Amino acid sequence: MSRLDDELAKAVEESEASAAAAPQVLDAPRSADADATRPKRSVGLLVALLVMAAGILTLVMTSVDQAMVYAKDADKLVAEREQLRGRNVRVQGTLVNGSLRRRDQPCEYRFTIEKNGAEVPVSFPQCVVPDNFRDIPGMPVKVTAEGKLGDDGTFAASHIIAQCPSKYEERAARGEKLPYPAAVPTIGGS
Repeated sequence: MSRLDDELAKAVEESEASAAAAPQVLDAPRSADADATRPKRSVGLLVALLVMAAGILTLVMTSVDQAMVYAKDADKLVAEREQLRGRNVRVQGTLVNGSLRRRDQPCEYRFTIEKNGAEVPVSFPQCVVPDNFRDIPGMPVKVTAEGKLGDDGTFAASHIIAQCPSKYEERAARGEKLPYPAAVPTIGGS
């Protein structure tokens, strides 16, 4: 190991000798103009970053209200109708038996949902509804509709979800024959 130590000591001596032989370069004095522009650039960059942050924060805060979806039961929607008009709402209730109607041109389903005696008429302007969305007498169907409450009090749904009633599942599991709904009546028809 002594040989390695000797080589290392020799290398350090050579390095120090070459550093002493080289002329030392001192920093050139800065001009007053260079020092004056540097803080201006930093302040300008800081201002630009603050403006961008404020713009992003404003965008987020103004779009939150449009993206927010309120979840209400049908009775609460009726009670808070004025505050929720025109806002995205998810309303829940039970399909009123006999209220389901459809129209072919243009495609639309209309029905009424209720909760605690409060009824909300719903318009769903699409041709396809979930398979379990049926008006079966004696079997309550829980419905969740997402959309907006219009000025006329009709709820314009963009999505609907129907929950199978537990009685339906129990009767099917026992192998009982289930009542099948009649054809959905057309709007303006019998």
